Amino acid sequence: MIQLILEIPGNASLKDKRRVVKSLKEKLIHKFRVTAAEVDLQDSLQFSQLGAAYVSNSRDFGESIMNKALNFVENNLPGRIIDSKIHTEFF
Repeated sequence: MIQLILEIPGNASLKDKRRVVKSLKEKLIHKFRVTAAEVDLQDSLQFSQLGAAYVSNSRDFGESIMNKALNFVENNLPGRIIDSKIHTEFF
């Protein structure tokens, strides 16, 4: 799993911010085959908390997908990442 807190400056409305977040979320889903959602800060104009998850039978492979997703967000976000956490669970 990955959790990102994003700063997206320059939004005139929540609609503008949601358009940016939705586009980023859909790109993550299609490119990395993760499940993703805006999990908090929905009412903030400049900040968003995005979460994504990937299920794999290999810890190393799953973490590599999350690291690639993080790099993708860093390179494609019209703003900056305030905080990021990658977390792995075993069942």
